Amino acid sequence: MRHFLPDAVDPALLQRLLWAAHHAPSVGYMQPWRFIRITDRTLRERMHALVEEERLATAKALGARADDFMKLKVEGLLEAGEVLVVALAEGREKYVFGRRTLPEMDLASVACAIQNMWLAARAEGLGMGWVSIFDPLKLAELLAMPEGACPVAVLCIGHVEAFYPKPMLEMENWAERMPIEAVLSENAWPEPAK
Repeated sequence: MRHFLPDAVDPALLQRLLWAAHHAPSVGYMQPWRFIRITDRTLRERMHALVEEERLATAKALGARADDFMKLKVEGLLEAGEVLVVALAEGREKYVFGRRTLPEMDLASVACAIQNMWLAARAEGLGMGWVSIFDPLKLAELLAMPEGACPVAVLCIGHVEAFYPKPMLEMENWAERMPIEAVLSENAWPEPAK
């Protein structure tokens, strides 16, 4: 979701969303997620500037698709009723259970928390958009995060006029959902298409 109404989100409702996120499954029960609620308008504007900086760099990297990309709305930072930054906590390396051979399970656990929040928001009639177009080092510095912490998502949450009938990037002809047969195999990695 990228299009929000400016209406405030009820604090009790926000707490329910955070409760849902915090009760997500977590590898080794490490609970590596940290949430920063952004209530300061100036800070939102500074975050918006970071997103815009990365949006321009992304457009340049896309080459021939740059113009199409620049027409897309990629965030709702200035419009959404709530903005949360979700980050990986510092000190994650001390968790070995479930991470010895797959250290990225901390990120997978954070993704589960975000997914829980997303589903809870939708069940409550709120929209949520996951913004990932930012330089994590610059955002970490802006938010005074300790060394080792890493922002993963900027979540825009709020009331919407209507939910999209299908994913916005599909509606804008950016991409299409792959058929399930393209992502499912049995007993081994699928052979390349011939």
